[in-house]
Amino acid sequence: MFFEQVLDGEGCKSYIVGCKKCCGAVIIDPALGQLDHYIGIVNREGLRVRYIIETHTHADHFSAARKLKTELNAQLVTHRESPAPDVDLHVEDGQMLALGELRLKILYTPGHTKDSMSIFVNDRVFTGDALLIGGTGRTDLPTGDPEQLHDSLFGKLLKLDDDILVYPAHDYKGLGHSTIRQERVNNPRLQKVERAEFVSMMNSLNLSAPTHLTEALRTNISGGKSVQQLLADASDGIAFMSLEELSRRVASRPNDFVVLDVREHAAYQMGHVPGAINIPRGQLELSVNEQFPDPGVEILAVCDYGKISTLAAATLRDLGFTRAIALDGGMQSWRENGQEIEMGDLP
Repeated sequence: MFFEQVLDGEGCKSYIVGCKKCCGAVIIDPALGQLDHYIGIVNREGLRVRYIIETHTHADHFSAARKLKTELNAQLVTHRESPAPDVDLHVEDGQMLALGELRLKILYTPGHTKDSMSIFVNDRVFTGDALLIGGTGRTDLPTGDPEQLHDSLFGKLLKLDDDILVYPAHDYKGLGHSTIRQERVNNPRLQKVERAEFVSMMNSLNLSAPTHLTEALRTNISGGKSVQQLLADASDGIAFMSLEELSRRVASRPNDFVVLDVREHAAYQMGHVPGAINIPRGQLELSVNEQFPDPGVEILAVCDYGKISTLAAATLRDLGFTRAIALDGGMQSWRENGQEIEMGDLP
């Protein structure tokens, strides 16, 4: 069996499991920030990804499942309780996925969310956020239920053999994996064996909300794009200009080059690239025909940090301004680099 785990830098874990005989593979709980990493691994190993499996609806990171489904022509698999769109295969407790010689058994383990499931294959179980190393998933987020989590832990996962390896969807301590025996003995939350005692503990944890809670749930449930995705897609379709090249252009003032400051007017007045004109990003689509009658002009979009200008340049390209680009770094970098600043409005 081929096996590799991928850490996305925020404690989120995802896994690639493959059958070496048939060269088929599954990816479990992929994170958007590791998209190219997964593709690189399966290409390196000569694997064809058959399934992308989500153990539950994630509230703390952005799923790469739908992107990978398209990129790798794979099937997206979730529990039948999942609200995610574009799912190819809904599974239920006790069912199996066949992957060459491997059999991936579905264990329905709700509690962290109502669609939580674990994946049992060979000598290991991928527990999602139901059972963590030294902890458990929280139950205070949408569709969480401490009573269901108690049943999932004590009635299902802890009934597996003691030597079964535990691979959760989060690993904040860098331990890699645990075993059912180690969790039963050492996990402090699993010492609350009685149902009422466990539920009381879970209800009194008072945990802070995940950083990306609203956006992650919105995108993972609806299939919409995160801000990160919008910026990544926009970056893929445009070119950028360095501070040094802009400084040279400002000095030479070519006729077919325009610096477009897309910040709000007050920010523009407080300091901008010499000669820049100002159209706030929110007014861009309604103003371009009046401001730029020549679609062949080179337009450099500028904002504070390079994010809004990236979206603006991508919009301009979509509108037919094929030479639209963005400043790499934005006005913040321009200032820090000691470049000339112009104040107020243009004459």
